Amino acid sequence: MFLTCEGTFGIVPAAMDYNGEARPGDFHAGYQEIEGINLGYLQINGTQMFALAQVLSDLFKDIPRTTISKKMETLKIKSRRCDLKELRTLKAINSVPTRAVKCSLISKADLEALCTSCKSLSPRR
Repeated sequence: MFLTCEGTFGIVPAAMDYNGEARPGDFHAGYQEIEGINLGYLQINGTQMFALAQVLSDLFKDIPRTTISKKMETLKIKSRRCDLKELRTLKAINSVPTRAVKCSLISKADLEALCTSCKSLSPRR
């Protein structure tokens, strides 16, 4: 499978059936700026999902991971594992390292709740 990122938004189109309709369960990828940082996402069944690895390394780089894990537990935020196809797409848009063998995804709503909760913890930019 060969993926390309097109245009200024870096959109990877969803897989199409022969009749031109997107197959259920398929997704597309893109970029979204959150807190001034460009994060790659997958749009899965209408929900934007972000790679937790990129969120931790880019968005919360100054906050210890144990603190983030405790916040996620307190807020009842659950992540889900991505499948192989999703992992390959995240690698193609540079959201996870090419050496990664697995990844976890977090929804945009959960990410926003986590950002709000962690605002007081990160140093001012």
